[in-house]
Amino acid sequence: MTADTPDGTTTDRPGEATPFALGLLLRQAHWRAAAVMTEAIRPLGIELRHFAVLIVLVERGPTVQRDLAAATGSDKAGIMRVVDDLERMGLAVRKIVPGDRRVREVEITPQGAELFAAAQVAAEPMSERLVAELKPGEAEQLMDLLTRFAYPSGGEA
Repeated sequence: MTADTPDGTTTDRPGEATPFALGLLLRQAHWRAAAVMTEAIRPLGIELRHFAVLIVLVERGPTVQRDLAAATGSDKAGIMRVVDDLERMGLAVRKIVPGDRRVREVEITPQGAELFAAAQVAAEPMSERLVAELKPGEAEQLMDLLTRFAYPSGGEA
């Protein structure tokens, strides 16, 4: 990937000091991770967008669609399509929330939990491949840094 520097030159060096360098580097890292994880779960018949929702359901339990959208970075229409897919595949179900018939809570099914476990097993060697170039302890450090970056304590975007 190349980037134009303030003096008009072009470089493809990682970490180039431009105002956009961090965003571009994070985007490149995302593309690489997404490609590797897509390869891991493709044989299971799901996409990353489906797996992202399953992760939230496993971590949080039954979750309203609005919160699923926020947790996965999706919009209302997008999360509805993903949940529709998961329901068709028998991996999740929508349930009416007691006290508010307009709100739907999504719950993982036993079949969804089985598929999630299989995806975890399939993703493990791929995950190790992603961090193979890092030194001992750096993968944990990277996770810590990215977590603090993505979820700042001050609530800033």
